[in-house]
Amino acid sequence: MAWILDGVAGLHAALVESGYTVIGPTVRDRAIVLAELGSADDLPYGWGVTLEPGGYRIRRRADSAAFAHSAGPQSWKPFLHPPRVKLWDARRTDDGFEIREEREEPPRYAFLGVRPCDLRAIGILDRVLTADRYRDDSYAARRDGVFVIVVNCTEPGETCFCVSMGTGPGADSGYDLALTEFAGEGRFLVDVGSDAGADMLARIEHREADPVTETRARAEVDAAAGRMGREMPAEGLRELMAGSLEAARWDDVARRCLTCGNCTMVCPTCYCTTVEDVTDLTGDHAERWQRWDSCFDLDFSHLQGGSVRTSTKSRYRQWLTHKLGTWHDQFGSSGCVGCGRCIVWCPVGIDLTEEVAALRQEREDTDG
Repeated sequence: MAWILDGVAGLHAALVESGYTVIGPTVRDRAIVLAELGSADDLPYGWGVTLEPGGYRIRRRADSAAFAHSAGPQSWKPFLHPPRVKLWDARRTDDGFEIREEREEPPRYAFLGVRPCDLRAIGILDRVLTADRYRDDSYAARRDGVFVIVVNCTEPGETCFCVSMGTGPGADSGYDLALTEFAGEGRFLVDVGSDAGADMLARIEHREADPVTETRARAEVDAAAGRMGREMPAEGLRELMAGSLEAARWDDVARRCLTCGNCTMVCPTCYCTTVEDVTDLTGDHAERWQRWDSCFDLDFSHLQGGSVRTSTKSRYRQWLTHKLGTWHDQFGSSGCVGCGRCIVWCPVGIDLTEEVAALRQEREDTDG
């Protein structure tokens, strides 16, 4: 059964009253970013985005839709897996050093406006950071109890390809509440995905959706599947990556890649970290921090004697073959959800769907 919600002000208020810190999209610094929402008025009403390889800009819409924009520069990863986390600090004592682990209580988050592709990305991070023997307790503490309100996509962006990766444009599980916006009308179709979602919906004013309205909402999401800006057929990607390690295309992309690591920073599933130790000038105080790392950094693969991947070609190849290929071997799925952020935020506009198509064509030509 589906329901109708007139606006999300009541939902935001109910979340705050329940003790949640509400995170959602808002306009800041000429971009739609994710931040704490003081009220539902902070949502980006009437704003859309225009996306292209190496290009992003916000634009005014003709209506007042709140969620008619595609993936922005942030995913939800920084709230669950922050870029920098203090692990412990140590102070010199008469007997040596006293070490104190950092035990900060994480916020109780409610994520308002999660896209289906990003919902899948959160599920991938859950698999990577909580389901294996290398469990990240810091991530698990932040993830525990997050209330997720997904918003189904009805207007995909120019660089989106979630349909290719099977991650959108509609969400089918993993959420507490799912909204489908009727752009410019201030109404939302609501689906309940958990007991917590049903309890929250019961606290705010809503009504049962009539069949015509529900059918219309479902049709708009279905229609969005045919308006993807990009396509990358997922079938055979793992085998393609494994069989293309010596492809000439890697030299072509290496001539364009800056190895800046932007693609790994904006990717909602890249999870690699390193640790760094810092001390004060006296040597009496030291700290250990965990921070994001990137396989594009020269030191990422540094071993005794030097780095393993010294060339741009080897580093880009490592990133793409892991994301689309060996991720399956480690975690049972692709590491790509089709959000297109790596395309938009690459300074030179490298498009991984284009690179995969070129690798596929080269493989076919070679086999032929």
